[in-house]
Amino acid sequence: MDTHLSSTSRWRPMCLYYTQGKCTMMDDPAHLEKFNHDCSWDLQVNAAEIGKKCTQGVDYLLVFDLEGKIETLEFPVLLIDTRSLAVVNFFHRFVRPCQMHLQAINKYIEGKYGKLGVDRVWHDTAQPFKDVIEQFETWLTQHQLWDKEKGGFLTRAAFVTCGNWDLKTAVPKQCEISQIKLPPYFMEWINLKDVYLNFYGREARGMMSMMNQLNIRPLGSHHLGIDDSKNIARVLQHMLADGAVMQITARRNPTSQKVEYQFENRIRSTLSILHLDVNYDYARNSYLNSPALTFDYIDSIQMTRW
Repeated sequence: MDTHLSSTSRWRPMCLYYTQGKCTMMDDPAHLEKFNHDCSWDLQVNAAEIGKKCTQGVDYLLVFDLEGKIETLEFPVLLIDTRSLAVVNFFHRFVRPCQMHLQAINKYIEGKYGKLGVDRVWHDTAQPFKDVIEQFETWLTQHQLWDKEKGGFLTRAAFVTCGNWDLKTAVPKQCEISQIKLPPYFMEWINLKDVYLNFYGREARGMMSMMNQLNIRPLGSHHLGIDDSKNIARVLQHMLADGAVMQITARRNPTSQKVEYQFENRIRSTLSILHLDVNYDYARNSYLNSPALTFDYIDSIQMTRW
């Protein structure tokens, strides 16, 4: 599958106001020339290249790559049709921490998004996690992917993540911080790294490794969630076109909350669960109590997405 843009194409960054439904410059030619307003533009699939594609157990895959190590900062989701492999819609929000004081938030955002030049749009648009979840559930309902009255699980769809961290660790911790119950639709997911390992028979420990092995050129800014989600989606499209079948790789027991892994052959972290959780809590509590700590310090703590 050809994952490179044509020589006549010119990649442009996404308008991050547009991705959140807040762009007010859609009639400005200069703005439209500078920023992309089509999330699927660099995710086009040639129908002639998907002949090996297999039938999947779900109609849609939700590529999810949350950002934020102390609290959630960004919540991007791409909706991929498993029949056409096309990106049919997306959901994207920046998320405002609820326990950190203003000075700590500003320092956190400066370190995380300032170097990418998107700190202003974050400050302009970020919303509390509770509000983001409510909007996400409205979006799921609009696409008939979720029915609150029928248990609140996904219907016809499954989450795809690059590692277990997003849904095993980060979302449950943010729900606890935000004092909301972990929604049932977050109880199971597909770790793309595990499917990759079992399908190709070789290990790739992250998104960049998979892209390198598949000869896919990264686009956008690494660690900007919406861009990482699009790059993960490009890996997913490539794998589906090669004939990979996406299966649930991890499932959380609703009673014990223990995560049960479905693949015996899977990517394993070099860190123990206890060590990771201690580091996470130490980093978050230290940052909340000492805003003078730099983002680079927090980022240096090993928090492997496993």
